Amino acid sequence: MKYEPRFDVVYNKDVYAFLESLPQKTQDKIASNIDKSRYVIDSELFKKLKGEIWEFRTIHNNTCIRLLAFWDKERGKVVVVTHGFIKKSEKTPQQEIRKAESLRLEYYKSKK
Repeated sequence: MKYEPRFDVVYNKDVYAFLESLPQKTQDKIASNIDKSRYVIDSELFKKLKGEIWEFRTIHNNTCIRLLAFWDKERGKVVVVTHGFIKKSEKTPQQEIRKAESLRLEYYKSKK
């Protein structure tokens, strides 16, 4: 029995630079978590933050890595990752959420 993914993932160009700055094992863990979240509903891996912004969550070697994203409603089952950061506090910083929202608006403007 083959399972279909719930969504596809597209990365903003800036995400690649962030990921490449991380150790290879951390990159592998992030990729594994994102892939798993495509098939399994698990709020420890992928959850809604605020408004249209969602986050992919990874903890590796006591480091919390977050990739913020949004659903591209025009393309259906596509999640666009805007950027990533290492989380240093309990809550996701508002400036990161604002950045993701700004990148979301930019994304839709560029599509017109």
